[in-house]
Amino acid sequence: MTTPSPTPSASPLGSGERVLMGIGFDPMRLRDLRVSALIALGVAVTHIIFGAIVRISGSGMGCGDHWPKCYGYWFPPLTRMDLIIEVMHRYLAVVLFIAIAAMALKAWRMRTVRGIGGHGGAGRPAYLAVALWFAPALFGAVTVRFANAPWATVIHKLLAASLLAVLSLTVVRSGGFGGARAFFAAREERATDKAWRSILVAAGLALVVILMGGLTAKIPDAAVACRGFPLCGEGSLGGGAQHVQLTHRVLAYLLILHLIGLPFAFRKRAEPPVLITGAWVLAGLGAWQVLVAAAMVLGDFPVNHATRSVHQATGIAIWLAAITMTWLTQIANGRAAGIEGLPPRAGARARAELAARPAEGER
Repeated sequence: MTTPSPTPSASPLGSGERVLMGIGFDPMRLRDLRVSALIALGVAVTHIIFGAIVRISGSGMGCGDHWPKCYGYWFPPLTRMDLIIEVMHRYLAVVLFIAIAAMALKAWRMRTVRGIGGHGGAGRPAYLAVALWFAPALFGAVTVRFANAPWATVIHKLLAASLLAVLSLTVVRSGGFGGARAFFAAREERATDKAWRSILVAAGLALVVILMGGLTAKIPDAAVACRGFPLCGEGSLGGGAQHVQLTHRVLAYLLILHLIGLPFAFRKRAEPPVLITGAWVLAGLGAWQVLVAAAMVLGDFPVNHATRSVHQATGIAIWLAAITMTWLTQIANGRAAGIEGLPPRAGARARAELAARPAEGER
């Protein structure tokens, strides 16, 4: 009598997750780390937006040249608005450290889980985030020492943007922001190299634009040097300040045009759905930023701090979305490590051979 072969037990996960586990990715087991990374990222976004409010409101020297204390106090008397804004920004930095440290500790405890430890896992960017917290925190002392000089502010913002990028990578590698769908696409519907190059351009432009925005906000008169919209009109101040403002605008226009074209190009090339969705998000953020910028310039700028803060927050959102799309495209294009049997930048033949293999549980 022939014993029937056992039928594989039904998995509570969908077929997509079963395939993902077959290539070394189990989104359910990474859930705890994903939640911790999302919390840390949320606090980091709040902190960097609050930093923009510090800059817009002119509160960067609210604690004088004292760092890390504020006029010799850890908890100074809250007697001035600029002091309150600056010291709250510093307190947020402490909350951010606690969130990042908790995330890194979670990754360390789960380091033996597949998808966290080793090259291409979510653990390495989680640990790197701790170092990147110290970098801008310590560099904050430099910005205070040099009275918030424009160059110091730009470097400080670059370090903060780098921290957002690493936290985003942790979320994506643990299955968030469409990371699970991108791993599935790496096996079933690989993204094209054109998608990878397009997203790299978008992320690079987004980073340059937000850094130029920080520089424009710090150089005297640059923020108000260019009257009119979309270009400079009557009443513009001219000189170097206007050139800085106009450079920021031209780069922003190039970025937004690129973002608006992405979803149409991705649909035409039949890129993976997760990338098309992300491209539409980027295009929407770009269109929204145009409206905010127009309202800011044609309204009561520079008095309206609320509109300027929304402008800064949208710029950060564009950078975060662009760098997240970079990680998703890297995975969906097969360039990321951690996909079993597919080394980074594998050739078309290797990719085709991997795609032809039956998934785990289907053999």
